[in-house]
Amino acid sequence: MKLFMKEHIGFIALQCMQLLFISMILILSGFHEYAILLYCVVISFFLLFVYLIFHYYNRRHMYKKLSISSIDLQQLLERTDNTPIGEALDQLTKTQYQLFMNHLKEAEDDQANHLKFINRWVHQMKTPLSVIELSAQELDEPESSNIREETGRIKNGLNTVLYMARMRTIQEDFQIKPVELKKIIQAVNQENKRFYIRNEVYPRVTIKSNLTVETDEKWLFFIIDQLLHNAVKYTAGRSNRIDITVYKRAEAAVLEITDYGVGIPVHDKKRVFQAFYTGDNGRTFRESTGIGLYLTKEVIDYLGHTIEVASTVDKGTTFRICFTKPQTLA
Repeated sequence: MKLFMKEHIGFIALQCMQLLFISMILILSGFHEYAILLYCVVISFFLLFVYLIFHYYNRRHMYKKLSISSIDLQQLLERTDNTPIGEALDQLTKTQYQLFMNHLKEAEDDQANHLKFINRWVHQMKTPLSVIELSAQELDEPESSNIREETGRIKNGLNTVLYMARMRTIQEDFQIKPVELKKIIQAVNQENKRFYIRNEVYPRVTIKSNLTVETDEKWLFFIIDQLLHNAVKYTAGRSNRIDITVYKRAEAAVLEITDYGVGIPVHDKKRVFQAFYTGDNGRTFRESTGIGLYLTKEVIDYLGHTIEVASTVDKGTTFRICFTKPQTLA
């Protein structure tokens, strides 16, 4: 109704001015039958009112369609009415919808090709890295360790790029199944053994309850790996251990990773999960990219889990991953 009134406010004003102008001419010309004049004015307003009601009734679907903020594209394609302007609006909507779908299809194809390229490129880069690592084993220390450390960093960066590319199609990449937290923690620690040794920081695992949770094993491995890398990076040189604890809290399973490093400043806590945000620690530790925690939060949200963070500057940081409806293993 508001859109209808805005469209016709000029027409209504014009009719009122026209009646006023005609009435003034009649009065100035000596016409003094005011009852007849008033009757004509009333009839004119009545006919105007009837016309507006009839016009609105015929086009009410079009005005409703133009007034609402639709979130369903199919709703926009619904037939408006049989009036010429309604049919023209429907045709325009269908044309724009088809144009949008064509552009969307092109964007999806470009995205799929980009993802294929990233996957292929990452795997191609891993092959020479493996060759470099094997060659480094034949060198003397400390050259061998230095090379393996740098290749490890490159490999971690490549994996991050790969996971970020897969985030675009993450819903198609899920495989939810029961995952035993103890086993996946062991797998992540085994994968990072050299990383722990190089940084002289070692995990202390405490399993208070042997729990299995419904999640995606591959993506959970990535989450734990990211949190452990951050814990070790910000603890190295300050402490020689990080704690990994699994326990049950109310109706949730909790995987807790605690480091004893630099901690997170209060003003950075709310932004640690923002993309490319590195904060004060990122300016000190040049390797920070602001991607790891962002991807971690995105994946956890998709999986339906939650993540908590508690930190004190110069004392350390704790990240907690909370899983609902856990099962206790014997």
